[in-house]
Amino acid sequence: MIGTMTEKKIVCFGGTFDPVHLGHTAVAAEAGEHIGADRVIFVPARRSPLKALGPEASDNDRLEMLRLALSGNSRFALTDYELKQPGPNYTIETVRHFKKQFEDAEIYWLLGADTVDDLQHWHCITELLDECNMSVMFRGGVKPPDFSRFESIWGRQRVEKLERNIVETPLIDISSTEIRSRLSTGRDVSGMVNQMVLQYIREHGLYGSGTAE
Repeated sequence: MIGTMTEKKIVCFGGTFDPVHLGHTAVAAEAGEHIGADRVIFVPARRSPLKALGPEASDNDRLEMLRLALSGNSRFALTDYELKQPGPNYTIETVRHFKKQFEDAEIYWLLGADTVDDLQHWHCITELLDECNMSVMFRGGVKPPDFSRFESIWGRQRVEKLERNIVETPLIDISSTEIRSRLSTGRDVSGMVNQMVLQYIREHGLYGSGTAE
């Protein structure tokens, strides 16, 4: 069970998590604390409808790495909802799923500031902005995202809602792309991923680490 029906603020954090790293868990914890969330649910995706390429690791491997990475935080939870869908899943569908599960809760959806430019292309974006709290995370020391350019498209009320839900997170320079590159060339990734996750990667020879028997 992800949680109980008494929870009032549910934060969803979607992504490929290929692999999940310490930056993911750090910003999720910070955002959850800022929002006052009862639960932060990690939502691994099969494939983004806006991206041509899918994750390198399998769905099962990414789920298992997430289970290991989230095991130390009682506020964190994990769902395979999107992974079980027959085709590419849209965020609006996932939000509606959780709105049904947590009837009285406010739903927040975390996304990085680097996705702001693509927001206008998201499926049913106006409905999504209305049905949940889109919470854009930006790193400390970086200028907050500017949503004013979208006012003519979405209206002032939706822009103000986006501005209210901006979340400042720690400046952590870690990326899954860099981790995969390091692993494929035998370089060190300690301090970038949870040690249990790193052990799993090595045991299963993921990302070209080449240590699976």
